[in-house]
Amino acid sequence: MQLDLNLLAALDALLEEGSVAGAADRLHVTSPAMSRSLGRIRRTTGDQILVRTGRTMTPTPYAIAVREQVHDLLQQVRGVLAPSRELDLATLDRTFTLRWHDALVSLGGPALLTAVRAQAPGVRLRFIAESSVDTPELRRGEVDLASDAGRPTAPEIHADRVAETQQVVVVRQGHPLTRVRSVTAARYAAADHINVSRRGRLGNVLDEALARLDLTRRVVVTAPTESAAYEFVRGSDLVVTAPEATARSAAADLGMVLLPLPLDLPPAPVYLSWHQRYDTDPAHIWLRTLARTALTEAVDARDHSAGSVP
Repeated sequence: MQLDLNLLAALDALLEEGSVAGAADRLHVTSPAMSRSLGRIRRTTGDQILVRTGRTMTPTPYAIAVREQVHDLLQQVRGVLAPSRELDLATLDRTFTLRWHDALVSLGGPALLTAVRAQAPGVRLRFIAESSVDTPELRRGEVDLASDAGRPTAPEIHADRVAETQQVVVVRQGHPLTRVRSVTAARYAAADHINVSRRGRLGNVLDEALARLDLTRRVVVTAPTESAAYEFVRGSDLVVTAPEATARSAAADLGMVLLPLPLDLPPAPVYLSWHQRYDTDPAHIWLRTLARTALTEAVDARDHSAGSVP
């Protein structure tokens, strides 16, 4: 068998896009040319790869089984063929795309940008919003570095736990919970709640903790971001539960109050995640080192300056 690396790139694009037209656009070739490549791939593998289902194309079981392997193999080939260069920060000209939780952008983004501009003025940072659905941008190389509270489960996505912070209850000044001697789990559960979820979920680990105490809460609304949730809270008797590191400054700016969470929950983690293809990329190592420092110091500074929640 004669190895044609162009077929490997075509197969990767076909499996990622799920259509001949999409793969052609991705590789900047014509649809007839991509159709010919698909024909050659079918003859080489003995498998249809994509089959028509109505107006769409569906991958075969074989295509699904080899999709990850094909993508990783193509990245390895590109890594071998790419010239190796020493990292020169003064001349580095590169754009990094970062998908961080919105509160973490506010918390650690400015410090990261300051550090990047001081060391590599030719580098640009693109912070993009989190999606309401699970997306493959990390695996596809469209996102260089992600950061949120979730540890990725895909084996090819690597992650560092860079910080953690306690959960607190955020309410408006004068809220009924601010006038009691202590916020018990029962009083907390009895309040009307707002849930922060970019997917619009009404439940989370708080409900599991309450269930262990034979308690339930009523979530009356969800918000996609913490900042949006605070706007609901500041003008109502709703309560929102959020990480203290990100809630502290928002509470101060909006005149809200932080109360201790009366539940036994572990601290909220902060993870940095990236695809394994970047493990040895010098520029990426440099960026994630700065990002790790920015997030760790920002979270620690907020938690330490806050002391105990009143």
